[in-house]
Amino acid sequence: MAIPIIKNWKDYYIDHDEGLGSSYERVVLNLKLLSLCQQHKVESILEAPTFGFTGISGINSIYPAQKGITVNLIDHDKSRLDYIKRTWKELDLDVNLLYSSEYNNLPLTDKSIDLSWNFSALWFVQDLKKFFEELSRITKKVIVICVPNRAGIGYLIQKYLGKKDMKKFLTEEYIFPKNIIENMKDLGWQLIEKDFIDNPPWPDIGMHKEKFLKTIGLSFLVKEQKREPLSILNFYNGKEPDFQTKMLKYFWFEKKSPRIVKRFWSHHRYFIFIKSHEKE
Repeated sequence: MAIPIIKNWKDYYIDHDEGLGSSYERVVLNLKLLSLCQQHKVESILEAPTFGFTGISGINSIYPAQKGITVNLIDHDKSRLDYIKRTWKELDLDVNLLYSSEYNNLPLTDKSIDLSWNFSALWFVQDLKKFFEELSRITKKVIVICVPNRAGIGYLIQKYLGKKDMKKFLTEEYIFPKNIIENMKDLGWQLIEKDFIDNPPWPDIGMHKEKFLKTIGLSFLVKEQKREPLSILNFYNGKEPDFQTKMLKYFWFEKKSPRIVKRFWSHHRYFIFIKSHEKE
């Protein structure tokens, strides 16, 4: 989570540098999403809302698109959709971009999507119940919701530092697990998996470590060093084929950490739902 992105999201389309945190995050999300697509024989995806708290907007679903899956993206900002369109075009990928001002009426037909999902974006919808009703209407197989880990050390720090913006722009109760699970259950969706994800060996500070330490008055702990820009776009366009491998060298911490550590360290958590009758 990086609260300042509410205001500076356009900057990432100029300077693609997402930093180590978002780069690692994208790789572990890619692997989980692709695994779900294979498991449930997914041919079409909807990501809505598209805008979440991470670097370049609208690229979370590029990896499955490169594997031949049809991708639909919905956003509430028309100018951001233009930037997203440009990015996908540069990668020579097709995407169906759609606009919805409130997410209460999604512009897709009933049962037209195999898997719907969003990442750190649920608190942008205007009415959680109506949004889930719409996801339920258009989704055939799987719904995946990824939210920030509210018990995480990094989240608590960012919440404190950005409390004014959180109160002004976000509806935090929409990312409470209880609200997500109960709404989905009422709509006939069964929770089949929940877990923590994005658990690297650093806290979710939402900014480069040098800037974070400066913010809290501890800049003397690190030396100023020139850091190479990091962007998963270089993996998608073939310029950096070993990008994923580089990021996964940090996966050992996520793989080995006990659940109690993840409870207070993981940056995000996810919930996977299928229609109740599908498991019977």
